[in-house]
Amino acid sequence: MTVTALSTRMTGHPRVFDPGRAADAVAQVPWAAGGLRDLISGTAGCSPYLAGLIAREGDWLAGAVDDPEAALAATLAAIPQIPFADLGPGLRQAKRRVALLAALCDLGGVWPLATVTQALTDLAAAAVQACILPLVAAEIARDKLPGLIPADAATAGGMVVLAMGKQGAGELNYSSDIDLICLFDDDRFTPQDAATARAAFVRVTRRMCALLSDNTGEGYVFRTDLRLRPDASVMPVCLSMTAAERYYESVGRTWERAAYIKAAPCAGDIAAGQRFLDTLRPFVWRKHLDYAAIQDAHDMRLRIRDHKGLGGPLRLPGHDMKLGRGGIREIEFFTQTHQLIAGGRNPDLRVRGTVEGLSRLAAGGWIPAPLAATLTDHYVAHRTVEHRLQMINDAQTHALPQDAAGFARLAAFMDRDDDALRADLTACLTEVHERIEGFFAPTGKAATTPAAPAADLPAGWGCDITARWPTYPALRSDRAAQTFRRLAPGLLAALAEAAKPDEALLTFDAFLAGLPAGVQLFALFEANPALTRLIVDICATAPALAQYLSRNAGVLDAVIGGDFFVDWPGAAALTLAATHAMQGAGDYEGAMNALRRWQREWHFRIGVHHLRGLTDAAGAGAQYADLAEAVIAAIWPVVIADFARRHGPPPGLGAAVIGMGSLGAGRLNAQSDVDLIVIYDADIWGNSNGPRPLPVRSYYARLTQALVTALSAPMADGRLYAVDMRLRPSGKQGPVATAWSAFRDYQQEEAWTWEHLALTRARPIAGPAVLRSGFAAFRRSLLRQKGQGIGVAADVADMRARLADAKPAQGGWDAKMGPGRLMDVELAAQTAALVTGSPLHDVPGQIAAGVAVRWLSETEGAALTRAAALFWRLQTAGRLLTGGVLDPEALGEGGRRMILRETEFVDMDALQAEMAKTAHAADQAISARLARPR
Repeated sequence: MTVTALSTRMTGHPRVFDPGRAADAVAQVPWAAGGLRDLISGTAGCSPYLAGLIAREGDWLAGAVDDPEAALAATLAAIPQIPFADLGPGLRQAKRRVALLAALCDLGGVWPLATVTQALTDLAAAAVQACILPLVAAEIARDKLPGLIPADAATAGGMVVLAMGKQGAGELNYSSDIDLICLFDDDRFTPQDAATARAAFVRVTRRMCALLSDNTGEGYVFRTDLRLRPDASVMPVCLSMTAAERYYESVGRTWERAAYIKAAPCAGDIAAGQRFLDTLRPFVWRKHLDYAAIQDAHDMRLRIRDHKGLGGPLRLPGHDMKLGRGGIREIEFFTQTHQLIAGGRNPDLRVRGTVEGLSRLAAGGWIPAPLAATLTDHYVAHRTVEHRLQMINDAQTHALPQDAAGFARLAAFMDRDDDALRADLTACLTEVHERIEGFFAPTGKAATTPAAPAADLPAGWGCDITARWPTYPALRSDRAAQTFRRLAPGLLAALAEAAKPDEALLTFDAFLAGLPAGVQLFALFEANPALTRLIVDICATAPALAQYLSRNAGVLDAVIGGDFFVDWPGAAALTLAATHAMQGAGDYEGAMNALRRWQREWHFRIGVHHLRGLTDAAGAGAQYADLAEAVIAAIWPVVIADFARRHGPPPGLGAAVIGMGSLGAGRLNAQSDVDLIVIYDADIWGNSNGPRPLPVRSYYARLTQALVTALSAPMADGRLYAVDMRLRPSGKQGPVATAWSAFRDYQQEEAWTWEHLALTRARPIAGPAVLRSGFAAFRRSLLRQKGQGIGVAADVADMRARLADAKPAQGGWDAKMGPGRLMDVELAAQTAALVTGSPLHDVPGQIAAGVAVRWLSETEGAALTRAAALFWRLQTAGRLLTGGVLDPEALGEGGRRMILRETEFVDMDALQAEMAKTAHAADQAISARLARPR
């Protein structure tokens, strides 16, 4: 006997409840001794069913206990070898042996729960496979599956059996039925043959169920349940994959989504089954956080309670350990609902097992780790009790005993004291219910009457506005309206507390009016009250951000996604994250939409952090630029790969994307477009090497257009950035992509001063490293050379005058246009970089470079630096708050407070006076500098 023997690994055994039955069982196995004899005695003395199995399979058991794992493997391996004529008895014998071995290993503490349930699951899969393969082969032999040959029987002719529920998760319980969905791959048949094939697969399914479920003198294998299939009351027991897909796309319900969390192909054409599950991924896993699933799951729980009569307080006698208060199903619903909520965003949560699901939810921060540990412990304990109840008489029961004798038997079976067992059951069931019920039905949901508005607001405040809310698209469904009615009192109370309640209410009204739908969003608010406060803050402060939210409500997912308030990761980490976001998409368009969703969340994060003072204008500007850089760096290889499939790989060394303007300078605002040029290095003749070859120049021109389209084209999930390419050589007249050699020649021989100024902010964003480093070296050399020209100052002065005429200031609050304001200061900074040959891209650095070589005096440099900082703060805040030029009256009180916080002034009048003073000083410095010879 080896160390793998059952007797050497035992940690306990049941106590004898029925001495007579125990003695009879021991007499049947004279070879058993010591602890193994005690295990068999206690098992038989508590379970009439297992006593019968011991009597019937005692001879086999004598060898099996020497190595239970090997015995299990041998029993499962023998199943495919059973002749079809002997399949019924053969499967029933395998069931008896696996049931007996699993029970003894469970009761003796040799196998943990997961091993026991996996053994039963493996038996179920092997039994189903053993049935359908010969049955399909018989249909092929009878020419009932048109076009198939005998070899097709190895994959069941395209038929697949999906294991659902606990079997799909590897968690099959001791006396469980098995929930199956039977499908066939109709792509293997012509349309005119599909009906004939379906009839054959229906026969296979019915015969399989009979082979498994009929209770003969040998017993039964598994009870089968096919009711989880689409529209079970009218659909055939085996249907085509196309019909199933159409059903789920059109009328699939939340409970069916939850069911497919555990679905796994268990028999037949496994590959086809997995392809089918892949097609259902968007149905099961929604791309946004799906808090509406909470209400669906809660409604389902209530329906089960009503149908089974399981409402009311906890009473142990007869309590249902599966469906009753605090039972197994509660933990499963809790786990699956959380998976449905977040699994679309987090693929790590897409696991079948309940225990693993709880672990993943805790690791991802979706539930507290102590709660996951508590529910896991109770789940294992509940399932253990369930197994003992079912082992007694092989009954599909989950009910605790009704009488004292039944409890005494159960306590003996678990080697527990009766009173201690009752106390533990009561405590576990109560704790599960208390920890879970609040998630599905929090007490706050009961509020239906509006909270009283602030004391200084008139009665009926806002009624003229709220009266029109039911007509909005987001509130037209009954479910959305019902959820919103629960939210409205808290929302109105919070809006009434804003500094300017009327302004905040009007902005919220505009936000609500712009929402295309409301069920998911309102469920998100209801489950996360902190989001309500955030929405009120935004409506009271930033109408432009509220309008953005109404079009992109999905970005709120990120707020509760776990990393919304962590430190800024930087451009490199963002590039990796953007690349990862696209990798899970099935095609090019899916990748583009995935990137848009990802970008919107990070863009919103920057705005919220700026709004709440978690970062300032300088930090927000750098973050917006990091985000744009990451998007471009991540999207460029994807655009190239898609283009190369049609036209071949990029000729030569490839192409680099150069960030110009504010992107190159490393600071953008909430409304910025991106200035780009594309340079390629391909001084070769001929065409690209692909299915549809293109001349080199056309190749890169069209590749550039593909990039512009990817960035700027509106798609289902919006667009990324408006793109401006007017800074390329020759502006609008030049090609959209420029050859590297032509670019160098043009900059050396033909470029205007304004184009050299533009290069002071040019920065490689994406493309081959050799081309990016070559561009950077050439830029440095060119700036040192071209900045020495005697006409630079005159050219800049002329350019400044023309800009002033073409783009005058739009009022005294315009931070961008006008003498001494942002555009004027940035022009001076670029000029300083050009004439000093500085490689720096950022405005403060360029100004400092001008001061360092005394092109600017320290006083002039200080005036320009002060103006750059002040007007950038105002520009960034204005674009976030209103999307346009600052207008203190249009800002509202909340917006004005942010402006004053950002600029550190006590009131708007003082700020406006400082704007005029700062702009004047900067204007004087620029004018004086351009008037002086170098």
